[in-house]
Amino acid sequence: MTETSTLATKDTAGWRDYLEMCKPRVVLLMLLCSMVGMFLATPGMVPWDILIFGNLGIALVAGSAAALNHLMDSRIDADMARTRNRPMAQGRVTQTQGAVFVAATGVLGTLILAVLINPLTAWLNIASWIGYGVIYTVYLKRATPQNIVIGGLFGAAPPLFGWTAVTNSIDPGGLLLVLIIFAWTPPHFWALAIDRKKEYEKVDIPMLPVTHGVEYTKLHILLYTIIMILVTILPFLIGMSNILYLASALILGGIFLYWSLVLLKGDNRKAPMETFRYSIVYLMLLFLALLLDHYLFPVDYLPIHKV
Repeated sequence: MTETSTLATKDTAGWRDYLEMCKPRVVLLMLLCSMVGMFLATPGMVPWDILIFGNLGIALVAGSAAALNHLMDSRIDADMARTRNRPMAQGRVTQTQGAVFVAATGVLGTLILAVLINPLTAWLNIASWIGYGVIYTVYLKRATPQNIVIGGLFGAAPPLFGWTAVTNSIDPGGLLLVLIIFAWTPPHFWALAIDRKKEYEKVDIPMLPVTHGVEYTKLHILLYTIIMILVTILPFLIGMSNILYLASALILGGIFLYWSLVLLKGDNRKAPMETFRYSIVYLMLLFLALLLDHYLFPVDYLPIHKV
């Protein structure tokens, strides 16, 4: 094989490139939240077809929105250390290939949800796709330092998708799960934004640390962490969950508050990334606690839905 052909092979997109465009780790966290939404929506077991096809459809639409993010941000991705090796930033996936992949995964996921689950869940996923892939990526991300706060609503929807996949209705319980992730998103992402402040400055993205400074952002991380902890107590207060979840929410929230205070103090250079990493673990454990509590300490909050 000649040197030229070897280079061509390295520059050719493979399945791993397309998988990376779907942001699989983010999508897996979304699927955990959607599955918890499914289980919390019924006192019994979620039917296997809803569990499998519901999450498959949700994953495909979410992957499509993530790939659209890669497509629209390929130019600025090439200038940021965190994203410069992404498939489209490196040219391994062309604009045309990326667009086809976005369309194929999005349409397939939507069809699965509309035909095998219910139209409501399909429409909600379409709305989230437009919100994250278009409104946030194309406009909000470049327009306002509140991009994460406003755009966070679109990324907070997976537990509602799971809920509606089971119930075919939008209920307060499902909306409360959305509110938890919505409150979690700003302190989660602003911690990363502090660590990558110079990169966002370089590509002229108005993240809060860039426009208002690091100290201002640290204070807001603390304030939003307090709001988040208060929101996570609501499932217990309204009788949606029991004591296991309450204890877990308070302990996990206390650790999050600790990291936000460490971040605010400013003595630990690793605090932004440590806070960011913990925030991911926090959300996973919080939703797992919701799930365990639902079956170990059942409450009478939910009606029995026919599924």
